[in-house]
Amino acid sequence: MTDKKTVLVVEDEEDILALLHFNLVKAGYQVECASDGEEGLRKIAEKQPDLILLDLMLPGIGGLDICRQLRLEEATAKLPIIMLTARGEEADVVQGLELGADDYMTKPFSIKVLLARIQTVLRRNSEEDIVKPGEEIVCGELQIHPGRNTVKVAGDNVDLTYTEFRVLVALASRPGWVFTRYQIVNAVRGEDYAVTDRAVDVQIAGLRKKLGVCGSYIETVRGVGYRFREAAI
Repeated sequence: MTDKKTVLVVEDEEDILALLHFNLVKAGYQVECASDGEEGLRKIAEKQPDLILLDLMLPGIGGLDICRQLRLEEATAKLPIIMLTARGEEADVVQGLELGADDYMTKPFSIKVLLARIQTVLRRNSEEDIVKPGEEIVCGELQIHPGRNTVKVAGDNVDLTYTEFRVLVALASRPGWVFTRYQIVNAVRGEDYAVTDRAVDVQIAGLRKKLGVCGSYIETVRGVGYRFREAAI
């Protein structure tokens, strides 16, 4: 069927590749497979998948480098990426999210949970936003357009990752409202998503840096979380 979503699996372990292929096809997806980074990049260009399951430890070009490269290219900047790897240390999770991964799962993994994560990532990338698409948020020199996925500071475009953009929209939609880290994760990724406080803090730090003079609009509420400063409106 032409309306099937295409998932590209980039994984060098044959058993895991076969397991993922079988279960994804069973779940109704069209599936493409690649066993190394170079083949993965080639298939991304050729097949234009709707989502990528990307292993980190690959022969040749590694998963983090692939993610970095995809986010730098306009055609693939918003392409959904779920990192799937045996490396589950906090530093790896943070690095993957910093590079723009939409989600991160560690091996061994539950097929049921993985399929749920895939559905969640595809759904939120289908233009479903916290604010209605036509509603622009203007905060001093900061302009946010959820429907167009654009952010401007003093008229200049700001390039944000998907996660950074969603965090900004969530906070700016309710100025003065204090969000705990859990609430930020819930607003951006869904309540079943497990992530560390450190990963949320890294996203906020990156967001502030990219917003420049408007970065101070995002305030830290010590011991609680973050809020968007009401005076900015």
